[in-house]
Amino acid sequence: MAILHIALMGNKILMEKSKQISDPTKPEYKKLAKDMQETLENIGANGLAAPQVHVPERLVVYRIVAHQIPPESNMKPVPWRVLINPIVTPQTDEVKPIWERCLSLPGLHGEVPRYTKVQLTAQQLDGSKIEIKASGFHAMLLQHECDHLDGVLYPMQMIDISTLSFDTELGDSRFYIPRSAEEFME
Repeated sequence: MAILHIALMGNKILMEKSKQISDPTKPEYKKLAKDMQETLENIGANGLAAPQVHVPERLVVYRIVAHQIPPESNMKPVPWRVLINPIVTPQTDEVKPIWERCLSLPGLHGEVPRYTKVQLTAQQLDGSKIEIKASGFHAMLLQHECDHLDGVLYPMQMIDISTLSFDTELGDSRFYIPRSAEEFME
């Protein structure tokens, strides 16, 4: 396994639509997913799309760890998931702004409108189908990572670019963006 190099905003690979994966059972995808997981563990982040590690294919790895979920929320942690050729479908017309950051835009955060409920269908590494229903933070994370597969970075989704800010301008909270328990309700 390896810690992978993250492509930063401005790199052409982040602006391209990724290729469909025809055979998710190929060993190269299992290795890529493990390397992406190790990279996320090293950084302490939640999700990563293959284009962010210079691979223009439709693969996402993510998890949501318990210590990031407010105690008053009813959300449970989400174990590691590998999504191949994911498709996100909104399950509501309701859209709410949520603060986002991205490994490809280090040191920045901004407010992005996202659907509050989505359904995702994808394949797993064994070729089987997975269907996920998500809301709040979980739904936002899925939309954010799948946007990468279409060459979309979160500033491109922002309505009010004035919310794009450096993390250092958060004052004492610095790199921590407070999230409400409501964002983690199922």
